[in-house]
Amino acid sequence: MSKAPAKPAASADAPPAGKSKKKLIIMIAVGVLVLAAIGGGAAVFLSKKSHPDKEKEHKAEVMKPPAFLPLEAFTVNLQSETSDKYLQISMTMQVEDEAQVNLIKANMPQVRSRVLMLLSSKDATELLTAEGKEKLVEEIIEQVKLPFTPKGESQKVTGVFFTAFIIQ
Repeated sequence: MSKAPAKPAASADAPPAGKSKKKLIIMIAVGVLVLAAIGGGAAVFLSKKSHPDKEKEHKAEVMKPPAFLPLEAFTVNLQSETSDKYLQISMTMQVEDEAQVNLIKANMPQVRSRVLMLLSSKDATELLTAEGKEKLVEEIIEQVKLPFTPKGESQKVTGVFFTAFIIQ
């Protein structure tokens, strides 16, 4: 009869079979953890990067450019004790948006009347100084901001810029 082939003798160089499977599982687990850490880091980095962009877009929407509304020239008699003084003034109003421009245009007779009454109450000497002109700007803004209807909302006027200012 024939003999069964003899098993090769275990060599001293080859590791036992149980230890090599354990080593392989540990290496795979470490690889998966490294990939998960890289993916998580990339997700956090990209999500942080997108939030400032959204904030910038939100700020861009909030920061709309103002709208400007030029007014026709005003000519009024000023209060003066010595002689007749006249003021000829042109101005442009700065408002929040186009809706405010349309609202003020629709109520332009009230706006012009308010500004004319204010201008005609002024003394020539107080309007000659820079402080007097700055005070006039504030008073014009206050007058234009007054609601056009009782219990109505005030207008959103943010500035008045003189384009002509002549006292004679």
